[in-house]
Amino acid sequence: MKEQVSQTKKGSVLRTSMYVAVLIGLAAFLIFSILAAITFGNADLSLKDVYSVIAYKLFHIKSLSAYAEGAVHDVVWLIRLPRVLLALAVGMALSVCGVVMQAIVQNPLADPYVLGISSGASLGATLAIMLGVSGFLGGNSVGVTAFIGAMVTSFAVIAIANMGGKATSAKLILAGMAVSAVCSAFSNFVIYITNDKNAATEVMKWTMGSLAGASWSRVGVMLPVTLICVIIFWTQYRNLNLMLLGDDVSITLGTDLHRLRTFYLIVASVMIGFAVYCAGVIGFVGLVIPHVIRILFGTDHRRLLPLSALLGASFLIWCDVACRVILKNSEMPIGVLVSIIGAPCFIYLLVRKSYGFGGSK
Repeated sequence: MKEQVSQTKKGSVLRTSMYVAVLIGLAAFLIFSILAAITFGNADLSLKDVYSVIAYKLFHIKSLSAYAEGAVHDVVWLIRLPRVLLALAVGMALSVCGVVMQAIVQNPLADPYVLGISSGASLGATLAIMLGVSGFLGGNSVGVTAFIGAMVTSFAVIAIANMGGKATSAKLILAGMAVSAVCSAFSNFVIYITNDKNAATEVMKWTMGSLAGASWSRVGVMLPVTLICVIIFWTQYRNLNLMLLGDDVSITLGTDLHRLRTFYLIVASVMIGFAVYCAGVIGFVGLVIPHVIRILFGTDHRRLLPLSALLGASFLIWCDVACRVILKNSEMPIGVLVSIIGAPCFIYLLVRKSYGFGGSK
């Protein structure tokens, strides 16, 4: 008996040590990814130029004052760095929302857009582009209307799922499918009746996702929102673990998952709404990244959430780098590249049957 207890303690210590090592490793890799990603782009800049701009802006070194302005400064500080940080925030948001959505609906194949958020955002963007509402919303009209569409869709799904009783995971999924179908139908209807090929092309580009519109103002909104929401979810890891056991078990333990599920959906919808506003629709990140971490470290959300956040951030940073360098004098939509990478990974998970909450199904 004592030997079994000793072996259990050793196994627990080993798993904890491995988790801490991987957490530190992913954090270090994320820092490396940020520093490396800002050196890539169409503009041919030396490493010295890139890091001199960063050093001057952060530490105001007088000997580097030549980098206080000019073309090099604008490329590095106003274009590349905001874009990298926006990729970090969006990747982190999508990954964490994927983890949370899979727990909320008790479906390991769910993703951040399971509630039809992407369709609602696409409808908002379609209305902005096809009907020309930029006059009173300014240059961010597409992003603003997409955010509004995503939020309205989320609350509509929550309201529908709560009709006739408490919202269950099955009702949420079905409500999401129904609302998504309605939004897609309206989007197609607007595109059809306007008959504007140029605008239709613009809608298609937006739905493919892009970080080309990154700016410090968007980073200043997206990054704090993401970090705050991630911290909120991490403090709720016990309840998220409980959701995997189902409503019946939670009731016997004295926890009302109905209110928690609604609260988590609202927080997750805010994250996804801002992600859509900043980068358009990017799929598969919130589906594949949580599975990779879950297979390696299990279903405990105390570990699953921070590891998914770090890996998702690094993943999207390098996907954005690839989008910038694959095509010469052009840029591939990041949603296309992520789908090219994510779809085969998803198929691999299905073939291995490693799509359950316990790593196998």
